[in-house]
Amino acid sequence: MTTYDDRASLADLTTTADRVRRSVESVIEGKPEVVRLALTVLLAEGHLLIEDVPGVGKTMLAKTLARSIDCSVQRIQFTPDLLPSDITGVSIYDQQRREFEFKPGAIFAQIVIGDEINRASPKTQSALLESMEERQVTADGQTYQLPSPFMVVATQNPVEMEGTYPLPEAQRDRFMARVSVGYPSAEAELQMLDVHGRVSPLDDLQPVAHAHDIVKLIDAVREVYVAEPVRRYVVDLVAATRSHPDLRLGASPRATLHLLRAVKASAALSGRDFVLPDDVQALAAPVLAHRLLPTAQAQLNRRSAEQVVAEILQRTPVPTAAVGAGGIGAPAGHGDRSPGVRGY
Repeated sequence: MTTYDDRASLADLTTTADRVRRSVESVIEGKPEVVRLALTVLLAEGHLLIEDVPGVGKTMLAKTLARSIDCSVQRIQFTPDLLPSDITGVSIYDQQRREFEFKPGAIFAQIVIGDEINRASPKTQSALLESMEERQVTADGQTYQLPSPFMVVATQNPVEMEGTYPLPEAQRDRFMARVSVGYPSAEAELQMLDVHGRVSPLDDLQPVAHAHDIVKLIDAVREVYVAEPVRRYVVDLVAATRSHPDLRLGASPRATLHLLRAVKASAALSGRDFVLPDDVQALAAPVLAHRLLPTAQAQLNRRSAEQVVAEILQRTPVPTAAVGAGGIGAPAGHGDRSPGVRGY
């Protein structure tokens, strides 16, 4: 397993992540925060939900991230007639061998792009549940392991759009984070006309990292140190969503794990091998908001889940212990890592 034995190794890992980031940003203009979140989710072993109106680059973001890494990629176009077996695979009887042979579905890839996921029925959407949580597929009584790294990048239109189905709560909870691309600035849109008007930028995009590089990055992220006050801060934020009067469904314990993994990846991307409260505050809304269900009264008052998370962040005390052994930041020696934060 890769560890942070010295600062040089951390610099090498950061360099690899920066190559991927710059590659994606060369296509996705003017959205550095969106690109960083996508890379954070990848290194945190999570799945990303991209939600926005048509035409703002949701699928382009997913394809660019996949193209920047030399790994297996599959795209699933979700439609109302898509079957669960189209995703997971199906056993077909081989008449010559007189036995059933399993034909893997589109989920058997390292990066899976699920385009317009909420245009498929909830039954079909649920075919992703096992693979997203356990990184395996069970078909006809047999279990098949999925490759590593494994990431689902799904796009969806807002539920108000015609022909869409809302994602079930269990499905939404398996996505580590949700991001909205948003409309580009005038300058970015003008530059987009110059670049995309001639040829698709994906045509010339080459991989800048290999799948095994990403696995090494993931191993390193697992070693990022999280002090006890910061872990308590994460737990307090998630717990506050379960008792908030404007929410009828708060965040699950899975959300706590996802937030912890995400902040560790964010710290590594910033060149640190320890987590700060700032990392938690920056990722609380992307990781938590899509899991929360506002009450009917809150919806009447136009209170969004993001607003509730912002309020919880304001009300929850922030750790203020000094950086150092037993404090918020890195321990006094790299060998002092608490065993309780080295894995999941």
